[in-house]
Amino acid sequence: MTELIYAIVGATGSGKSRLALELAARVGGEIISVDSAQVFVGLDIGTAKPSVLERQAVPHHLIDVIDSETQWTAAHFQAAADEAVAEIRARGRTPILCGGTGLWYRALVHGVFEAPEIDPEIRRSIRADLEARGPNALHEELARVDPVAAAKLHPNDPQRIGRALEVHRQTGRPISELQAEHGFRERRHAVRALALSWPKEELWRRLRERTELMYRAGLVEETRALLEAGATPNGPGLSIIGYRDAVRVVGGQLSVEAAMDATYLATRQYAKRQRNWWSGEATVTFVDAFQDDDALLSALLSAEPR
Repeated sequence: MTELIYAIVGATGSGKSRLALELAARVGGEIISVDSAQVFVGLDIGTAKPSVLERQAVPHHLIDVIDSETQWTAAHFQAAADEAVAEIRARGRTPILCGGTGLWYRALVHGVFEAPEIDPEIRRSIRADLEARGPNALHEELARVDPVAAAKLHPNDPQRIGRALEVHRQTGRPISELQAEHGFRERRHAVRALALSWPKEELWRRLRERTELMYRAGLVEETRALLEAGATPNGPGLSIIGYRDAVRVVGGQLSVEAAMDATYLATRQYAKRQRNWWSGEATVTFVDAFQDDDALLSALLSAEPR
């Protein structure tokens, strides 16, 4: 195993970013975002990116990496994160992973299966299908060809549904089958990883508050500016939670209140899937989030590396 990496992971809205900043201050660390939404340039409010002041206080990596039309995979993340880890260590500092995208974390720690190159025409065809038929219809298609993958994805998750269908159309094989063959059995890094555990009702309250704050902070206006700059409604960026509802507000299909409710519901469903994912990740220790920061960081710093 290589040198130790710290990680603060878990469900959206659980307080990961704040704790990661505190950990970085204590151990001389730099933060690597493990968030498949924060990689997009210009998608700031709806992805809850760290503020300018926070990024000035502690260096952050893999935020604002690609435009909203670019598809980034777990393999892309693994390569970029490996580079960031090496650069941080070369400066004599400590890498700290922070985020909730479980597949990306697993790719970095355990390796990633070799995804096939996708024919651009297949990618264009799926984008067109998403535009014409919507993600629910493509989720039904995925359920027919890869029920295992479909069961893990929400019907309104066009980015990941599209990715799974791309692989199937390219190879004729389910992406779940390819992932199972790989098995994520390799161990590439030793980690001390902590996930914050909230009672369900408290997490839902935090997510409602966070959703309302995003809309009040200008999520719809940010989305309108992205569309006017050429972003496509079903592109990888604007397909993520929050933005896809804000797109409908801009288009006149939803009121702000209805969009806020839809975003909150989608965020809750996403948080449930994240909790399930992280509970199956053997390298992660769950801790009671109601503890103070000293207790949480003591639990992390004293944990056995895995």
